[in-house]
Amino acid sequence: MPVRQSRNRSRRPAGVAAAVAAAALVAAAGSTAAAEPTPPTPAPAPVAPAPGPAAPAHGAPAKAPAFGAYLDYGPRGVARMAALSHWLGGAELRVGHTYLPGDRWSNIEGAPGFLDVWADWRTRKADRMLVLNVPMMERNEEHVDDDEVRDLLRQGAAGRFDHHFRALAERLVALKVPDTVLVLGWEMNGTTYTHRCGPDPEAWKTYWNRIVTTMRAVPGQKFRFDFAPSRGRDAVPWTQCYPGDATVDIVGMDSYDQPRGMSFDEQVKEPYGLQAHVDFAKAHDKPVSYPEWGLFRNGDNAAYMRRMLAWMDEHKPVYNTVTDYCPHGVWQCDDNPRSTAVYRSVLFGRTDEPEPTVPTPQETTPPTAPPVPPAPSTAPEPPAGCSPLELGDWVEYWLGGKLCMRLDWYARDK
Repeated sequence: MPVRQSRNRSRRPAGVAAAVAAAALVAAAGSTAAAEPTPPTPAPAPVAPAPGPAAPAHGAPAKAPAFGAYLDYGPRGVARMAALSHWLGGAELRVGHTYLPGDRWSNIEGAPGFLDVWADWRTRKADRMLVLNVPMMERNEEHVDDDEVRDLLRQGAAGRFDHHFRALAERLVALKVPDTVLVLGWEMNGTTYTHRCGPDPEAWKTYWNRIVTTMRAVPGQKFRFDFAPSRGRDAVPWTQCYPGDATVDIVGMDSYDQPRGMSFDEQVKEPYGLQAHVDFAKAHDKPVSYPEWGLFRNGDNAAYMRRMLAWMDEHKPVYNTVTDYCPHGVWQCDDNPRSTAVYRSVLFGRTDEPEPTVPTPQETTPPTAPPVPPAPSTAPEPPAGCSPLELGDWVEYWLGGKLCMRLDWYARDK
């Protein structure tokens, strides 16, 4: 197994799939589950790709590339955006990023109670962007074997699962986020996910095209579809999975600092690496993105952090979102202080105005950065003698923080 695919990172804390499933069950109470339709329906007529963002008016400065971070799958992720912006000196975080649970089809359809809070965040400002990773199969992280994956891909290519993606498209349009960027079937060139491409690349490509065509046929949609492999050769070359220009709007790449001992220059030059990515996108007249990136096998690597930020400033992706939890992150992870200092110094106070390219030092030069104060928590510390109450994500989100109970009440009456 390639080292980059042994990570099997979990984007959602344990229990999120169950919580979302419970919401879906409540919404569907009293109904009976329908079996998958047996006769495959023909693919809907192709719909033109959603237009990209309009070019700035003549003489107007172009906006700096949008950035954000994956901070949590649910309401806490939304709530932490403001705290991260404050830590970055008011830098504008225009990208909110989350993942649909891939455990069952009802969640891939966007079960009620999960996407609402993200849609609310997105619609509060016109220039914000919602990025949503969409699994192409249920049981997506259950290590389904290649033979079964091959069979499922062929079923998908024949249209068996179209209705699930039509339901998701209708849900997003109803939530008034029809311009969501959909990272469909991410890291398909690896071995981690049931939606991987390797067992049958031709069926995978046909299935991708059916999903995109189905979702684009929903009235009111303006989706952009992001084809995002992991960096490098991985299990199969990601170019073998590319489904064609008609159904891809953005060519993305998930790029972590790995494998161990690989320098940033090697990450650029390796087969199917960073340079190959931007060259491929240019040849296909597509913009690039970095939906997932961050530290990994090489620990607190400030050189990687500086070089990756400089790379993105140079190549102007549609968006990038750092994976901000340990071991990858810089704000919610105390294990990477040197990289944290670099990230904060480069992005501190960044707004929509164009930014100069980050200087690129030699990798052999130890980076120097001022010490960074600890990241503020998303809620103030409770007073002394006050015990926080665990009320759950949703209640804490709408209350704006935790409630606590005084433990010294008996002393005040003496």
